[in-house]
Amino acid sequence: MGVLDTFGTLASALIAGAVMLAFAILSLFVTVFIVDMAAAIGGLSPSDGFVVLGAAIIAAAAIVAGGGFAAPETEQ
Repeated sequence: MGVLDTFGTLASALIAGAVMLAFAILSLFVTVFIVDMAAAIGGLSPSDGFVVLGAAIIAAAAIVAGGGFAAPETEQ
């Protein structure tokens, strides 16, 4: 059963990684929209590159601050 448990753990980790990547991309899109709207409210018109850079920094900081690696479960 050890080999099957190992493959199950690997599959679980790959699925979790794909889901986290999808949520990271989604959060970047939402953050780009928020930064663009905030700049418009403030009367600024930055170029698209600066909007994406600002959104990427904010999204990365939110992901790093909210994320963490869970300790693997141990059998007792």
